[in-house]
Amino acid sequence: MPVRRYTRAAVTLAAVAALGVFATACSSTDSGGAGASAALAAKPAADAALLADLPAKLAADGTTVVVGKGDAPRTVKVYLDPQCPFCAKFETGGGEGLAKAIRDGKAKAEYTVASFLDQGADGPSTRAANALRAALDAGKFAEYHAALYASQPEEGSAGAYSTEHLLKIAGQVKGLRSAAFDKAVEDMTYKDWVKKSEQAFEASGERGTPAVLIDGKKIETREGLFTAEGFTKALGS
Repeated sequence: MPVRRYTRAAVTLAAVAALGVFATACSSTDSGGAGASAALAAKPAADAALLADLPAKLAADGTTVVVGKGDAPRTVKVYLDPQCPFCAKFETGGGEGLAKAIRDGKAKAEYTVASFLDQGADGPSTRAANALRAALDAGKFAEYHAALYASQPEEGSAGAYSTEHLLKIAGQVKGLRSAAFDKAVEDMTYKDWVKKSEQAFEASGERGTPAVLIDGKKIETREGLFTAEGFTKALGS
């Protein structure tokens, strides 16, 4: 296993705001959580209708999930960790602009799902990534991906992305729950895939999430990451 060299860039959005710091990424080998109890939400994505039935498949490398039409003129590479609060912020900002571009055939997205916030253990990010892979088989990757972030627990919450929580979130995605999906979540069917996906993230050279590149050029601005308008502008450049 390669040596992890990530340094802490963010704990929670609230903590960053309190410090007056404008951090934009999660980058850590520290779990950052105390196991606090918190209500675990299960909410549909705000843009669920926009995401419904977007085509998604595995790329030839076996880890990248491609969402959108293969002949779309622009390619958006996205690295995300399910626990990262800044990834959730991207999902409800720039991610909305990305979803519209995919729906309109202007771009396709290539997702690499990281799990470095688990520090190599089978924690919340690993369980969530496994469920995402199961959702891909069910033809519901984009919708479930968005629902995960809409329902993201506070960092360190007890029971975060537990089997029960992941299945509750899946219940918010029409047509996702099935015996096959539930079993894949419960049995951690895609655990090996999750590990390979994390290794792909580490090999990419990126050191934090969200990392978003348009045709190979990384978005560096907060506006491009965290607002739909900013992302749309970056995509048009």
